[in-house]
Amino acid sequence: MIRSGSDVLVVAPTGSGKTEAALFPVLESIQDARQLGIQVLYVTPLRALNRDMVDRIQRLVASTKLTVGVRHGDTPTSDRRKQAATPPNVLITTPETLQAILSGKIMQRHLKAVEYVIIDEVHQLAHDRRGIQLTIGLQRLRRITDHNFQRIGLSATIGHPEAIASVFGNEKPLEVLHSDLEKQYEYHLEWPRPIDKDFEAARDLYITPEAAAGLSAIEDSLDQSRSSLVFVNARPLAELLGSRLAMVRQDVAVHHGSLPREERTRVEAGFKAGEIRGLVCTSTLELGIDIGTVDQVVQYNSPRQVTSLIQRV
Repeated sequence: MIRSGSDVLVVAPTGSGKTEAALFPVLESIQDARQLGIQVLYVTPLRALNRDMVDRIQRLVASTKLTVGVRHGDTPTSDRRKQAATPPNVLITTPETLQAILSGKIMQRHLKAVEYVIIDEVHQLAHDRRGIQLTIGLQRLRRITDHNFQRIGLSATIGHPEAIASVFGNEKPLEVLHSDLEKQYEYHLEWPRPIDKDFEAARDLYITPEAAAGLSAIEDSLDQSRSSLVFVNARPLAELLGSRLAMVRQDVAVHHGSLPREERTRVEAGFKAGEIRGLVCTSTLELGIDIGTVDQVVQYNSPRQVTSLIQRV
C-alpha cells in the first residue's frame, strides 16, 4: 500500500515492526530518486523519541548516501545552520518545531521537496491541541510544496482508528491497515498493606506507611527481574519515588522530559548496559523508544487510561 502511494494509517502493537514497515519502501524510493532537499519528514510526539529514531534510521541508511537530521528544541544552533546550508534527506521533528521551521524562508525552499510525511505514535496527538497544531502544519506544508505528499500514520493498537484516520488525511481519510499480530500480556494487580517494617521505613523516609508499603513492593519487584520500568503519571512523583528508592538501592534512576538531554541519554545508556535495573519514568518512555531489554513493567498508582497501560506494557 505504501509503495502504491496511498495515504495510510498502520495500526500494530508497539515493537511489532511497523516503523520499519513504513520506512523501508520510503527510503528505497528516495534513494532511487536522488533529489536534493528534505524528502521525508518524520514527526514524533517527543524529543526523546526523536533521538531514538535518528539512531534507528541512520542504521537503516548506513550503506547508502542518504542523510538523516533531527530538529527540535534541543538541537544546537550549529546543527541548525548545517541543516539550512545542506538539508538532510530525512528530517525528524516534533509538531511544535515543524510549525517553527515552516516560517523560515531557507527551510521553506528545502521543504518544497517533501514527498513523504510519517507521523509516529499518531494516537498520542490526534485528540488534543498538538494534533490540531499538526494538521494546520500539514496544510501549511501542502501550500509550500504545491503538491500532495504521501501521509503515513503509525499507531499502537487503539479502539477507533478511523477517527484518527479522518483527522490526518488529506482530501479523504487515511486508509487503515491493521496488523494481525497479537501480543500476550500477563498482569498482576497489587494493593500493598503496611506491615511493621513499613511503619519503621515511613519514619526514616518521612513518608506515609502506605507509601512505604508501595515502595517496598516496588523494591521487591525490582529484585525479581533484571530490568524494570516503573511508570508514574507525573514528573514530581517520578523524582520523589526515584529519590526514595535511591535511599535503599543504587541501581535505580529517573527519566522524564524535564531532565537535561545529557542526563536522559546517560540514563538510557545505563539501562541498556544493565547498570540500571530500575528506571522510574513518565510517558517519555511510553512511546516505543529503544532502551534495550525490559523484563517487567510496573505501573505505580492508576494509569488513568487502559490504552495508556497497554502502551506502557
